[in-house]
Order: sequence, then structure tokens, then C-alpha cells
Amino acid sequence: MTKNAMLKAAYEVLQPTTGHSFLVTTFDESGFRAPFHFHPEYELTLITAGSGKRYVGSHLAGFQPGDLVLLGPNLPHCWKLEPAGAASSIVIQFAADCLGQGFFSSAELCAIQRLLHSSLCGIRFPNSSVQPRIHALAAEKNDFRRLIRFLELLQELALEQDLAPLDTNGITAGLTPAERERIHPIFAWLVENFREPISLEKAAAIAGMSPNAFCRYFRKITRKTFMETVIQYRLDHAVRQLVQTNEPISAICFDCGFGDLSHFYKTFRARMHTSPLNYRRKFMQGATA
Repeated sequence: MTKNAMLKAAYEVLQPTTGHSFLVTTFDESGFRAPFHFHPEYELTLITAGSGKRYVGSHLAGFQPGDLVLLGPNLPHCWKLEPAGAASSIVIQFAADCLGQGFFSSAELCAIQRLLHSSLCGIRFPNSSVQPRIHALAAEKNDFRRLIRFLELLQELALEQDLAPLDTNGITAGLTPAERERIHPIFAWLVENFREPISLEKAAAIAGMSPNAFCRYFRKITRKTFMETVIQYRLDHAVRQLVQTNEPISAICFDCGFGDLSHFYKTFRARMHTSPLNYRRKFMQGATA
């Protein structure tokens, strides 16, 4: 499939093993080829090998081994390897009613209920110590112990103090199904194409709207203009290239979709309050301190 061919966030249908309440899957690098997609289940993902970019709703950030995130229902997401190569992850997926209607609403599970509510926009656990629990759950063969390990994992995550929200705009959490059908394809297209020349007319056509109507609609939903979102994607990618490669600034500029070097410098300085070169120098000084 070419980049321009993928114009919608794919709806993923999960198939739990017969008789089991949740899925625990270990993926190799082929699992990172999934397109920008969404599903009604919660998803906890631990990256065990590989690095690249993580897209969650309108949020873009880098990932590396140890990256742990919990995503709420219908929150579009994907992981893109950079560079391509060996990678692996453990993914746990479960429905809100996987253990019965209202199970997580019981008084004994109030902390888990708060955790699940917080995950509607996606949350990352920067300093979590639960990785051994996730590996143990993935290796567990006994069904009863597997269920207990699952609940213990959720409880431990619910008690974590260090949580980082991802899609802070909350674009997906409050949308109706019809609104998701309209806005998700736009972000799916941006994920695949933000480094290329971006056409407002093309984006509007994907949404089935006129350019003027699309601009108003996009700002209403995201609280940003369409081009502000494009620029944010490009700058996030530029920052990652600056700190993880030795590529010249000019090469990074064009690779990120900026067609003019002076415009790149001006935009970068306005958002990051320093030049691209100084940003790289400060990062390297901090890394070697």
C-alpha cells in the first residue's frame, strides 16, 4: 500500500481466544507495520525492542524499549519504527466489560476505574516498575493465575504516581461515532504524509467538506488550525532527527516537510525558543554531562 493510498484510520476487530477475557500478544517487527487504527478495547503496550515514533490521536512522540502506554477505547494509534529493523512488544487488549458488565465499577476496583477513565486520551508511565509483571503475564499458561496477574497489573498501574497524558487535546474522547468517522481519516492521512507537501484541498476532500468548512470544523474539534497541526507534526519529527541523527540541519528541514530553510529556522525558534543547531548542542551537552 502506498502512503497516499491509506486515507482512513482502520477499525481493528480483535479476536479473543475462545473463552478468555482479554488478549496478550507478543509482536515482532511485523506488528509495527499496522496502520493508524482504532478499536473499542483498551490497550496496554510495552515496547521491548526497537525505537521510532508513536502516534496517539493528535499526539506524536518518540518511543524506545521500556516505553509503556495505556490507550482508551477508540483512540487511534500506531507505532512507526525508525530505523526499520528488529523490534518487539507485548500488547494487552481488553474490553470494558471483559469480566462482566460493571465489573470495574465495583468499590474494590475504584483505583482501576480511575485509571481506565484517565486512559481515554492515552497515558504513558515514564518510570513504571511493572515490566516484570507484564513479562510474567505474557508467559503465564494457567488461566486462573493469568487472570489474577492481569488484575494485579492493572491495580499496580492504578497506583502509579508518575503519569504522562498523551493526546491532551482529548480529540477522540468526546467525539460521537459520526465525528470520529470524519476526523480519524484526516489524522491517518497526516501520519503518512506530513513530511510531504500538504494540500488543504486534499484534506478537505478526505473529510468530504469544502476547504473553508473544513478549516472551521478542524479548529472546532482540535482547537488548532489544520496547518498548526501539520507544523507540530513536522517540528516533533525534526526534534527527533536533531537528537538521534547527525544529519545536517538543511537535510532535516527538507526531510520533515519544510520547503524553505529560513522558514524552518523561524518556525523552530518560535516554538522551541532556540535555533535547531543550539537545540542539538544543548541536548548533546546534557547527554554527555
